[in-house]
Parts: sequence; structure tokens; C-alpha cells
Amino acid sequence: MRLNLLLASAAALAMTVSSAQTQAQTTPAQTGQPVEVEIDQGVLKPLQIAIVPFTGDHGADISNVVSGNLRRSGFFEPLDPAGFIETGLTLANAPNFPQWTQIGAQAVLYGAVTPRADNRLDVGFRLYDPYRQCQLVSYQFTATQEQWRRIAHKISDVIYQRMTGEAGFFDSRVLFVSEEGTQLNRINRLTIADQDGFNPTYLTQGDEVIMSPRFSISQPDEITYVALGKDYSRIYLRNLTTGRTESLGEFDGQVLAPRFSNDGNKLAFSIIRGGNTDIYVMDLRSRQLSRLTSDPGIDTSPSFSPDGSQIVFNSDRSGTARLYVMRADGSGQRPISRGGGVYTAPSWSPTGNLIAFTKQSGGRFSTGVMNADGSGERILSSSYFEEGPNWAPNGRYVMFARQTRGGDTRLWTVDLSGRVVAQAGYNGRGTDPAWSPLLDAPPANIGVGQGPDSCAS
Repeated sequence: MRLNLLLASAAALAMTVSSAQTQAQTTPAQTGQPVEVEIDQGVLKPLQIAIVPFTGDHGADISNVVSGNLRRSGFFEPLDPAGFIETGLTLANAPNFPQWTQIGAQAVLYGAVTPRADNRLDVGFRLYDPYRQCQLVSYQFTATQEQWRRIAHKISDVIYQRMTGEAGFFDSRVLFVSEEGTQLNRINRLTIADQDGFNPTYLTQGDEVIMSPRFSISQPDEITYVALGKDYSRIYLRNLTTGRTESLGEFDGQVLAPRFSNDGNKLAFSIIRGGNTDIYVMDLRSRQLSRLTSDPGIDTSPSFSPDGSQIVFNSDRSGTARLYVMRADGSGQRPISRGGGVYTAPSWSPTGNLIAFTKQSGGRFSTGVMNADGSGERILSSSYFEEGPNWAPNGRYVMFARQTRGGDTRLWTVDLSGRVVAQAGYNGRGTDPAWSPLLDAPPANIGVGQGPDSCAS
């Protein structure tokens, strides 16, 4: 996947190769021309961005959230404000460009928060390229005072999209199972938080064992999960806005790993029945249940392709757990994983071209991706134990659970290059992460070609 980064004529991008099949190279930016970088096959030197503290109520807070978001993406390196030469920037004026190129800033972001008569806030901002001396973005959001953090995430998405050409992922949430207590007295609860870990909220009380939470892609307020009690296992649907929760009913056997189709009309899951584990699909409109697999092996962890035509799942029907793909009606079942080791927990990318998975091999666990036909397998992260990859809404990052030897299980993220591996924002113990779609559609126009000072796309 190619990213267009609008950089200055004096800036240079270093592409350090992590793949044995490519060679290291440095590509200087040309004056007035976008630089095209193949991120998947190398390491990009982060863009040096100056984020000036926004003025007004919550202005500095908004700037800090934007800075943290962009830094965690791996594509940006916010500069230390202590080194800024120019001060007092306002939305009415462009920056003094030489004072920013002097400190190596390849982009300058600043803004202001203005209260409205109705008690809401207008948050305006501008992003400039100081080398080409033109404006990259000029935009304004309006929200309540309590929503300042969401506005910071939406600003981050605009900046990310303008500079990379890809949709952002910051204005999203993460659903996961949080853990507390000791191993003998462990409490787990269904939990939701902003993608950076802030505003965690418990959705269950800890009186059931929670497994496999997932969002509906078409309706981000709809989620599903499995709850295990003393003598039952149930699949629940829950609306995050209304709080309405309903069970799909009682099944003859234990249920596992529910996943929505992307249109939200179907739910695929496994049922353990009579010592056998097979995959079923339920039409959520009619509640009709269809069985898709009937092999004696364990078939589980179904994940729909974005267009709903196929399902990837893992099965040990060959003796070792591998990844298989079938049509949505269960026909055409075929293996796609080709390497050694044990493959589990497949997750189809929202872009449709990749499948993430967990792999156990050589006494270690890894998070990897492969093409939808099983070719091009790449390991992104390996450790003592990790599992359960799930995609960011833009298909660039994967979140998973990782446990250190003798330590706790935490949420981690890795990007498709494998170079940006970090603990996710939530600071507590957690497993089974699921990433929501963007909470709102991105702006249709983010400033390209708006006015005589706008930078070319």
C-alpha cells in the first residue's frame, strides 16, 4: 500500500529495509512533488511535526492528545515545543516559515478553541508545509465542551489522512475483556474504551466469564460477545447506545467466537456439540440457523470477508490447526496457510486483501498476516505469548493480547511493517481486543485545493 507524504524540498526520507528481499535506500523529496513511499517493505523516518499548543479552553489538552496519537502511529515525531522560535500564532495568520524550517519542522499545526453562545466549542486548526510555504489543511469542528477529547481524535484523523493518503483510526473505540484479581480469584468484565485507552467503561459486572467481543462494522453501536455461567454459555447482542441486551437463545452445546458479517445481518460462530466443534451462521433477521462445517475436527473462529462472500476459519482436521477459507454458504472449503506451526484466530482485514492470525511455532507465539489466498505470509510480532489479532478500521494496524513470561496480559498494537510495536493506551490487564469502525465518516474534503495557499495534493 502506497502513502503519499507531502514533504519539503530540503527534507529527506530514509527507507531502512527490514525485509531480506529489499535493499536500503534514501529518497530525497523533490520540490513541489509528493514523495511516494512503500511502507510495507521498509521503515519510514517519522515526519517532524511542530504541534503548537492550541489557544482557548482545553486547547493545550487537545494539542497533547493529537501529539500522542500521531506519535503512536509511527509516521510522525512531534517536536519539543520548548524549541519553537515563533510564538503567538493565530488562525488569522500563516506561520513565519523560515523560523520553522530552521528547527527542522516539516509540518506546523496550530489552532484555537472558541466558545459559542450555546456553550459549545468551535475548534479550528491549520496545518502548513513550511518548506513549500503552503497550507495543507484548514478545518473546524464544533462540539460540546465534554467532547473535546473526541475532537482531538478527529483532528488527528484529518492530519493522518492528509499526510498519508489513508483514512485515520483515532476516532474509534476498543472493546476487550479486562482482568482483575489473582489467578485463583480472577474477575473479567466486558470493557470499552477510546482507542488510546481513555474513558474505560465496564459493560458487565464480573459475574460471568466474557469471551470474544466483537463490533458490528455496519452498526458500530451493536456488539456481540459470549458469556459463560456455571451451567450455560450464551451469545449476547448489545446496543451500546440504549444498553438493550438480548440472548440469541439456548443452544444444544457450548457456543464460541461469534463474528458479524460486515452488513450486520448475519452472525457466524461455533458450537461444541457431542465432542465436535462446527461453524454455524445465523440470519439475525429471521433467526434461522445454518450449519456450515461437519468435519470431525475442531472448526472455529470464523471471520467474514468484507464483501461477505467468504469466511476464513481455523480447523485441526488435518491434525494441526491451520487456516481455511470457504464460501459464505460453507461450500469450497480449502486450506490456505502453508507454513509450519499452529495457526489460530484469523481476522479478515477491512481492506479485504489480508488476513491476520496467531501462530504458534518453536515455543513462541506470533502475530502475522497473509494474503487472502494464503501467500505472502509475514510475521509482525513474536513473544512469549500473544493471541487474538483484530484490525484497526483503516487496515494499517493490528491489536492483540500479549503476555510476558510470568507477567500480566496486556493489549498491544503493531503496524503492517512490523516496525511500530507498542503497548496499547489502556494501562490495565486485558485480552480479546476488538477495534470499532470510525465513529463518524471522515470529512469529504480536508482542505485539498481550498484557496490560493493550498498545497497541491
